[in-house]
Amino acid sequence: MTPLLLEVNGRCLLRELDTALARPATLAELPEATLDLWQSRGVTHLWLMGLWPTGPIARRIALEHPGLRRQYQAVLPDWQPGDVAGSPYAVAAYEVPERYGGAVALAQFRRRLHARGIRLLLDFVPNHVGLDHLWVRDHPEWFVRSPVPRPGTFPWASGVGAFPEQASPHAWLAHGRDPWFPPWTDTAQLDYRSAGARRAMIETLQRLAGYCDGVRCDMAMLVLERVFEQTWAEWTTPQDATTGEFWAEAIEAVRGTHSDFVFLAEVYWGLETELLNLGFDFVYDKTLYDLLAAGEGPRVQDHLLGLAPAILSRGVHFLENHDEVRAAEVFPPERHRAAAWIAWALPGVRFVHEGQWEGRRARVPVQLQRRPYEAPDPWISRMYDDIQRVMGRAGVGRGLPQVLVPRAAWVGNPTGRNFVLVLWQTEVHRFTLVAVHYAPHPGQCRAPWPAGAAPARRWRVHEHGAGWNDLRNAAMLEREGIYLDLPAWGVQVLEFQRAD
Repeated sequence: MTPLLLEVNGRCLLRELDTALARPATLAELPEATLDLWQSRGVTHLWLMGLWPTGPIARRIALEHPGLRRQYQAVLPDWQPGDVAGSPYAVAAYEVPERYGGAVALAQFRRRLHARGIRLLLDFVPNHVGLDHLWVRDHPEWFVRSPVPRPGTFPWASGVGAFPEQASPHAWLAHGRDPWFPPWTDTAQLDYRSAGARRAMIETLQRLAGYCDGVRCDMAMLVLERVFEQTWAEWTTPQDATTGEFWAEAIEAVRGTHSDFVFLAEVYWGLETELLNLGFDFVYDKTLYDLLAAGEGPRVQDHLLGLAPAILSRGVHFLENHDEVRAAEVFPPERHRAAAWIAWALPGVRFVHEGQWEGRRARVPVQLQRRPYEAPDPWISRMYDDIQRVMGRAGVGRGLPQVLVPRAAWVGNPTGRNFVLVLWQTEVHRFTLVAVHYAPHPGQCRAPWPAGAAPARRWRVHEHGAGWNDLRNAAMLEREGIYLDLPAWGVQVLEFQRAD
């Protein structure tokens, strides 16, 4: 069955449990009902986002940043300083906070997930650490640095670390950054030309493999050798300089002791295949998200047909995550349903953000550990329930998948360019076709008859949405294909079984 990854904001989840219990709560105390809900929705992997601690320096920056304060006010008008924990991507240590019950509580939580068939993923932030991390104080040689102040740097002094107030700086360390955006001022940029930095990060990953079943690697492409070199070539080269791809070395090291450990990459810029070739199991398909959000049916079709099956089957398909505007805000109802069917019917990983199933609309900054209450949207909740139910009954996600090339319904009809056709074949005499017409007007096309279908005289067809049944002539299907006529943003799920 196609994996389903659920992203959960661990900080907000535990804060809400604190309120419910009227006392501090730990991971071990998450209610059975919560875990049962995840299991009932088919979750196979849980990404517990934001587990690692953020220190006082990074938290102070999150409190004082004017732009962030405006975001807090917009989403949580009654916010207080205690609601701001700092960015979970300014990691102070890869250790489970005692506040959350420490490593013991995490192990208990993980065992409860495993009992329900759910594997646990945690954050790994390869590009940088938070300013509060002990490495900033003790190992400046592991960071990108300059002997003189430069834009995007902060002063470092022996034994003091970030922002020394009384000591004379010995060097200026770079804040972490994406080359296309301003630096993240609550972080320090690791130098992947340094053998010591690489070794320390690999040891960190090996330790994490004892905590969880996999890692979601933040902005994984930033530490690719050529990307890193392009970004930092003009900065001081470390004394222990080394070369080679970090990911190949790191993944091999972890898999040496944890062969089934999952590596999932957040990746952009068309570098998905490169990371898969270095050993990642799954990669974000951000291109698909952008095209779905834009409502561009022909480009959605072109993108999916242009992906090699081996790449498509390792893509992570989503309609929202903590970096994106919430799906209920981006997608009008019927287009939301069509986009969800495309994302879920494809081979690869179905990725759902906490609250997406309920239709939440507030995009909560990751620096906050409290979020506003939002009543579920009944239409959206029913929509996802229905998709899950139909997928289970129709066998979508089981067997061999294939994205089909639509044919024009008749000469001069261009609307077939808006169709996404996904075939799932469990046996030669049984298969299911998911057809989505991703456009604001009606459309028609013909789906090609699958080459692997068993010989037959007739096929029994069941449509899982409207519930109708039909018998169709096999020779006509093979010759003319499967005729489809769908309304704007229409979806049809057709299950074919050989009748004789």
